[in-house]
Amino acid sequence: MRFVSAMFSILALLVVLTLSILVTRIAAVALTHTGLSRDTARFQARSAFTGVGFTTSESEKLVNHPLRRKILQVLMLVGNAGIITAVSSLILSFIDGGNSLNLAWKVVIIVAGSIFLLSLASSKWVDRHLSDLISRALNRYTAMDVKDYASILRLAGEYQVTEMPVKAGGWLAGKQLQQLQLTDEGIIVLGVTRKDGTYIGAPKGDNGIQPHDLLILYGRSASLAKLDRRRQGAEGDRDHVRGVAEQEEIQQQEEIKDESAGGKEEEIPSV
Repeated sequence: MRFVSAMFSILALLVVLTLSILVTRIAAVALTHTGLSRDTARFQARSAFTGVGFTTSESEKLVNHPLRRKILQVLMLVGNAGIITAVSSLILSFIDGGNSLNLAWKVVIIVAGSIFLLSLASSKWVDRHLSDLISRALNRYTAMDVKDYASILRLAGEYQVTEMPVKAGGWLAGKQLQQLQLTDEGIIVLGVTRKDGTYIGAPKGDNGIQPHDLLILYGRSASLAKLDRRRQGAEGDRDHVRGVAEQEEIQQQEEIKDESAGGKEEEIPSV
């Protein structure tokens, strides 16, 4: 009888672990749809669920965002209850006066169940389908904005959105956006955060870039990395010219691919 009771405790433990993984995944998807990257969203969701509470600049962005703050509050409450339940179930499963064989079976079941759940949690196939399902559910049953900004902006492969601090001795500092001509390199400035916290969204060409500004940029990863390393003066200007030439070559290749794809669609099969 005690062994059967212990099995129920183990089953309860595995159910709690399953629900914990599901809850953190739902929260991570919800945080992703508020504009966070997938890695950041998962890290912050797990931190809030376990109550670790890392103090980082990313955490400040979460706390200062009303919707993200609500998601984290729910995670903290559910996480505390889940951890307590899991520990209680684990303790009850081993409170048994049975023999060592029963104890060995309990350990095997707990370890096997945990490995199975972890393998499911790390599966890319499960992650993709579960994320799609959660996104549809959030879109249907909640009023939050659940657009997948990573997909909209094509944040995959070569392209990304990044924050870049303006260095005092860098090529960007002390110039207007129209002088930098970053769009010629395939880089778009989405926003500028001043040192005093002032934010300029969709800045215009006459907006100046000051040292210690924080730029939000969209473009190819390689171009953004080169821009971050670019120095002031003639050397930086030459790097800009090379960046423009590289972008023109990429655009030509894309136009060729686009024309080839368009030509195939216009072909009419002969009868």
